Amino acid sequence: MGGFRFQDPWWLLAALAGPLVVAAALLRERQGGALVFPGVARLRGPRSRRTRLRQLPLVLAALGLMTGAVALARPQHGSLKEEISTRGVDIVVALDISGSMAAQDFQPKNRIAVAKEVVSEFVRRRTSDRIGLVIFAAKSLTKSPPTTDTAVLLRQLEDVHLDMLPDGTAIGSGLATALTRLRRSQAKSRVIVLVTDGSNNAGEIAPLTAADLARAMEVRVYTVGVGRGGEVPMPVRARDPTTGEIHEYTMMTEVDIDEELLKAIAERTGGEFFRATDSGSLRRIFDRIDKLEKSEIKMTAYRRYREWFPPVLLTATALLAAAGLVWAGGLRVAPA
Repeated sequence: MGGFRFQDPWWLLAALAGPLVVAAALLRERQGGALVFPGVARLRGPRSRRTRLRQLPLVLAALGLMTGAVALARPQHGSLKEEISTRGVDIVVALDISGSMAAQDFQPKNRIAVAKEVVSEFVRRRTSDRIGLVIFAAKSLTKSPPTTDTAVLLRQLEDVHLDMLPDGTAIGSGLATALTRLRRSQAKSRVIVLVTDGSNNAGEIAPLTAADLARAMEVRVYTVGVGRGGEVPMPVRARDPTTGEIHEYTMMTEVDIDEELLKAIAERTGGEFFRATDSGSLRRIFDRIDKLEKSEIKMTAYRRYREWFPPVLLTATALLAAAGLVWAGGLRVAPA
């Protein structure tokens, strides 16, 4: 944003010299007579135009002095480069969108819907941080690199839905993709929040290998196991052999969460493991993660100032020159 300032504002005090000079001269003019009687001014009649013009050189000189003082104060307009420090942390949320995230044990919504809501609330609270989003199932995909543009990130999160990727749970791939997003981060504190409801059964990268890479990069991984585990209500689509129509049923399906793996990932990277068995506990977990230690990030803002010194000084010079010319022309302050 642009602005106006004086580089050397103390020179503005010198601008008071102009009014002081005028006041002193007028006081001297009024005290020029030895004796003043009340009502004498009325006997003199109106002052002539030439009498008033005698003050013109003094006024011009005073304006010149004031303008010169303003010029010496160096008025500037625009902006200047400066460094601003804010506190923040670079975060990537790695969200599991495998088929089991459709489980309906987080009533009245399924796991993926509740997870999206909680992550959205988390993003809105951390306005000074750069946050990215990675989704994974049998493969992984970057939905958004770390950014401070909350609106863009929330739109990408809203766009997440099941069946975007081949079904499966590639925890190692999801973690590795999230690490790639943090590779060039300059923040002292870099964090991955891994949200999953299953065990690793896909992908070419072993989860613990990705965890070792995170430890080498000094990235903390907070793992969140979502769901009760065991048999959970799961929507299943099936085609009616008689009519050929596709119907959706709810069946109790076995879904296991590999807690030992998620704990090992968190421990190797200096993070923590959490277990969310319902929507309330998931929110409390993200509230706790929200209290992560923040690191200082330096951002550079650019300001460019344009000097107004030359035109102001030229104006002051012109006023002083005009005062000299008028004085030389015979108009000068003198006792009445």
